[in-house]
Amino acid sequence: MAITAQQVKDLREMTGAGPLDCKKALESTNGDVEKAAAFLREKGLAKAAKKLNAGRSMNEGLIESYLHFTKRLGVMVEVNCETDFVANTDAFKKFAKEVALHIANLNPQYVKREDVPADLVESERQVLLARTLNEGKKPEVAEKIVAGRLDKFYQDIVLMEQPWLKDDNKTISQLLAETVAEVGESIEIRRFARFEISTPVDVPE
Repeated sequence: MAITAQQVKDLREMTGAGPLDCKKALESTNGDVEKAAAFLREKGLAKAAKKLNAGRSMNEGLIESYLHFTKRLGVMVEVNCETDFVANTDAFKKFAKEVALHIANLNPQYVKREDVPADLVESERQVLLARTLNEGKKPEVAEKIVAGRLDKFYQDIVLMEQPWLKDDNKTISQLLAETVAEVGESIEIRRFARFEISTPVDVPE
């Protein structure tokens, strides 16, 4: 079927993609705007995955902060990107704010799995293995169960693996990939610091 200029315009407004990409997406979905939008999102995420693994230099970005109204809880997070242009976009700034708020609420200890000290992981593995064996599981079965339980351990303490505060159907890693797809270049959460005085406070979403 013939693709109209209005269809291309509508899809561009929905996705922010270029006119040629929109036209190709509409042609591949027989003019279905919703399916074309989903197609472009998937394509964008695929490109994002390539960018995230391309070893690109990320020396721009910003430091975002969150301060609770009681002044008893604060977060600072450094989020990097490739260019100052992207660092100044609304999408990048929004992502940084969301990450700071998430850290304030869920209190991760490390940015990514590789940052967790090996001795801490091994200590947790031994505790989980002993507990699993005490449940009567055979050693070969216990090892598989422990591997799954270690994933939950990482989820609790690793920022990139935590379910996002505002949508627990996606992780912070997935939120980052979506933002990369939106802004068109690599993004990295480099480091963060969370400060809290004594009694935990409730953080509004």
